[in-house]
Amino acid sequence: MNLAPVTETFGQDDQSWLASAHGTNTARPLTLDTSAFTPATHYPNGYFPSGLPLGKITATGLYGPYDNTAADGREVLAGFLFTAVSAPSVNTIDPQGALFWHGAVVEAKLPRPVDAAGKADVAGFVKFF
Repeated sequence: MNLAPVTETFGQDDQSWLASAHGTNTARPLTLDTSAFTPATHYPNGYFPSGLPLGKITATGLYGPYDNTAADGREVLAGFLFTAVSAPSVNTIDPQGALFWHGAVVEAKLPRPVDAAGKADVAGFVKFF
């Protein structure tokens, strides 16, 4: 048994992109495919930020960054990462998270922009303000 003190640093999750609490109780569990993300672009601070637009990779069922030009399932916006998730030190570990797929979003506060095609993908589920 180790009784030595352990220090951990936690950042503050920025959920200012949520326009209301509507839909926050229906977030779905997901697994992120870390190898599909670019560290400097998608998690430069060591974590996947809350509000990150995600698409579901058809072959694996894992989630990666939404990209309208992809051809692996990520070209369809599935929703947004509900809370920040710590990024692993290697891209072979796939962390768990939650998908915000229904509710209202403040578009200007998202960590990555969503194009018109992505908005059309979630029309009827997500309202952009």
